[in-house]
Amino acid sequence: MTLPIPSPASGEDRPPARETARPVSPGDNASAPLARGGGASSSRPGACGPTAVQAAHSVPRGAGNLPPAHTALICVALPGLVISTEQGQLTGRGLEGFYRAGRRLLSRCQVRIAGREPLVVQARMVGADTARFVGTLRASPDVGPDPDVIVERTRYADGTERITLQSAAARTLRLPVEVALGTDLAELGSVALGRSGPELPASVHDSGLRWSCATGHSAVTADPPPTDALAAAGLLRWELELPPGATRSVELRVRSDGAGSIRAAGRGPGPFAAPRAGGDDPRAGALLRTCVDDLQALLLRDPEYPADVHLAAGAPWRCGLAPAEAIVAARMTLPLGTRLAAGTMRTLARTQLAGPGGRSGLIPGPRRDAGPHLPPGCTATEATLMFPVLLAEARRWGLPEQEVEELLPTAEQCLKWLRTMVGDGVYLSDPHPGGALRCETQVQAHRAALLGADLLDEVGRPGAPELRQWAQELRTAFRDEFWIEDLGGGRPAAARTRDGRLVPYLGSAAAHLLDTGLLGSGELAPGLLDKVRTEQLARLLGGPAMDSGWGLRGLGAKEPGYNAFGHRAGAVRVQDSAIAVAGLAASGYEKEASSLLRGVLAAAEAFGHRLPEMYAGEQRTEGSTPVPHPAASRPAATAAGAGVLLLASLAGIRPDAPAGTVTLRPIRCAPLGEIVLTGLRVCGAPFSVRVSRLGLAMVEEAADGLQLGV
Repeated sequence: MTLPIPSPASGEDRPPARETARPVSPGDNASAPLARGGGASSSRPGACGPTAVQAAHSVPRGAGNLPPAHTALICVALPGLVISTEQGQLTGRGLEGFYRAGRRLLSRCQVRIAGREPLVVQARMVGADTARFVGTLRASPDVGPDPDVIVERTRYADGTERITLQSAAARTLRLPVEVALGTDLAELGSVALGRSGPELPASVHDSGLRWSCATGHSAVTADPPPTDALAAAGLLRWELELPPGATRSVELRVRSDGAGSIRAAGRGPGPFAAPRAGGDDPRAGALLRTCVDDLQALLLRDPEYPADVHLAAGAPWRCGLAPAEAIVAARMTLPLGTRLAAGTMRTLARTQLAGPGGRSGLIPGPRRDAGPHLPPGCTATEATLMFPVLLAEARRWGLPEQEVEELLPTAEQCLKWLRTMVGDGVYLSDPHPGGALRCETQVQAHRAALLGADLLDEVGRPGAPELRQWAQELRTAFRDEFWIEDLGGGRPAAARTRDGRLVPYLGSAAAHLLDTGLLGSGELAPGLLDKVRTEQLARLLGGPAMDSGWGLRGLGAKEPGYNAFGHRAGAVRVQDSAIAVAGLAASGYEKEASSLLRGVLAAAEAFGHRLPEMYAGEQRTEGSTPVPHPAASRPAATAAGAGVLLLASLAGIRPDAPAGTVTLRPIRCAPLGEIVLTGLRVCGAPFSVRVSRLGLAMVEEAADGLQLGV
């Protein structure tokens, strides 16, 4: 019998109230930090739910209250953030404004020249932290249809805006310039729910204006200083003289009172290499550049340990640490180096729960929605199981042994937690009584056991045989009890109840069955499916019900509850699409992998190569474009990391730094033609690889002594 599991309505299966608060975004975390500038989350005694720091920054989602973000120009250099519309003017409506550490320092910034607003003719992102707006104005009488003043506004996430006027007039222009400013000093969560309150009164301060309330202060200074500053009207005024062909600029600097310029974690030497992608398809290079730019913009530092950086989940909704997403993104970006992985693991190691009891060893994390067929899941389980996997694979990519030794005790505690939770059974269940046995959780547990055992063996620590024995028992039971036979060849069950009922729907989480993890000598760990069922899963993932033409749907189009905009009910989640591509390619199913890869690459082009965390799973047709999700984070850490994984999968790079080897398993059908990836890092040194149109891979740059594996 196969039955769906209803979402819990009462009793033991319902998470505590503070853990079921929904995020503003329909992203993964059900209690996610919002727009906070950084810092490790402090642990608390609980297996799931937000940490003390995260809980203070989460907001419930109100139906219909979420302002649209899909058309916004979002500049990010955390802890700085600025959200604009394509009109350039900040009007104070919706999400517009300059933010620092989640507080809106400036909500209104409206420019008028000679009493009129410039006509904006172009608005575009210049980089992850910069937007540029070009406007025109006719300032001279009888000039015809051509503008004679060009107004360029360049807006930066660090709180700076430069307004430049350029004259094309035949005579000198004397132009009054006014900038109307205002703010409510509201938290982003309140802004998102429409609870920001009225603008605060301004006072003249230094060469600009200042606002104050009980919870904070904000100031705007101008260079050059204004001719007039009118506090009551919130107005700065200049009289600018522009000779023919001349330019004049005014620079505004938005600051939290008493704070200096924002220093983003991504500024200066970052944790990433400087990769480039070239070859036949120019979209590959554009995607890689944008993904790395977005990753840099989302970096945060632990304020108590500033050498340790990690990624925020995404902007504008989740600009704080989300443990599971941070680990997933760090793992997908290992081709760019191991520094991010090390910083992420050190940050999360400090949150690991200690002491007696079943929660000991757990890395806390909030609940998240699991779609229409399963109750909410706990990201703490995912983060805890991913930690030893990330450590084991980072070591393969070249994480120094000294850092491995430092992080090993945390990984051992994660593995001990796994064995404690499984006990005498075979499966790992949800953390609440009577919890479902999720397919995705068994995949994560199996991978953690095998890669954890491999790591323990290589560093001479005990416990590996027991982990391998349990993993073998799990494989045997899973193959018997998690497969649904049908006339189409069968499918994996999404979950199994404690009384043996199977949840039969097919979703993108099934792609994780192909992500088995990297062992030594370029070998992949065995998976939970045998060869025949792996082939069937590949056929299903590559079929029209799952492959939308833009990537992998979160839920098959023929499944009950399918919704093209449901983030786990049919929307394309870029993270899962990349995992599917990498897994299908590694398993030899190149046709299916290539179709999904080309679909995501086409979607990326439509989004200006800045991938959102998800978009609608509507079927691609000739001449169509992917439909944005109005509340998706963009940029998002897992989406940016997915872009790196997608391109690295073309070369199939499998390093083994301890053994001094690297193995290449490229996609032989070369779906993008020739591609050259340069500036990657293997064994701590630059690494470059070329894949020809014939699917042959050649190493062009590598660390001294690194040998090509077979």
